Amino acid sequence: MVRLILSGCNGHMGRAVANLCDADPELEVAAGIDVLGQPGGQFPVYSSPAACPVPGDVLVDFSHPSALDALLEFCLERSMPAVLATTGYSEQQLGQIGRAAGRIPVFRSANFSLGVNRLRGLVRPAAAALGEGYDVEIVERHHRRKVDAPSGTALMLAAAAAQALPQQPEYVYDRHSVRQARQPREIGISSVRGGTIVGDHTVIFAGPDEVIELSHHAASREIFAAGAVRAAKFLARADRPGLYDMSSLL
Repeated sequence: MVRLILSGCNGHMGRAVANLCDADPELEVAAGIDVLGQPGGQFPVYSSPAACPVPGDVLVDFSHPSALDALLEFCLERSMPAVLATTGYSEQQLGQIGRAAGRIPVFRSANFSLGVNRLRGLVRPAAAALGEGYDVEIVERHHRRKVDAPSGTALMLAAAAAQALPQQPEYVYDRHSVRQARQPREIGISSVRGGTIVGDHTVIFAGPDEVIELSHHAASREIFAAGAVRAAKFLARADRPGLYDMSSLL
């Protein structure tokens, strides 16, 4: 039995993780952490990591980047592995995560969907095969409430393409003020926000007289919860510190 400490338990993703744990005999949510508190229910909920006395095997976080400091302190004090499913971290925070991974196992991904991570695996050889003869553009679409843009997944896909290209590309996020033709080294990244779109990502390879598109459509947020649950099981078995991601799991 893997006992989870679930950060952001009152949010949509937190509730989805809790529901999956209810249906899985190998998992149990031992306690939740959420600024709203909300005591009672299936497991105790605490308003901060420091207030949580409940032991657990792994922490799963679907909250907000502002919670990172307290969560890392909580996990480091307990030598507890951490699955960080929150997006929008700053470069400084990514550095903090890297340093923490030197002491405990940390699992972080911009996207916990198995399909998206398979998509990333397809982008790299496509970029390598097509090379400089095709322009690479990425379009990501999300719901109107998403704050960060571009999405972490779009940047992850751009990095996969960049690793396979013969020269270091330049990311271009906004073309409305660029009064010039597209440069060969560019990777364009466009963001759409509207409605209740869960998450759509398309990588476009546009060449002479033809276009190749690799796409992923998320029909529900539960796919991200399922990936985080798999990551928690994986990390609970990790026998050494380190920074893990979906490629480690797959």
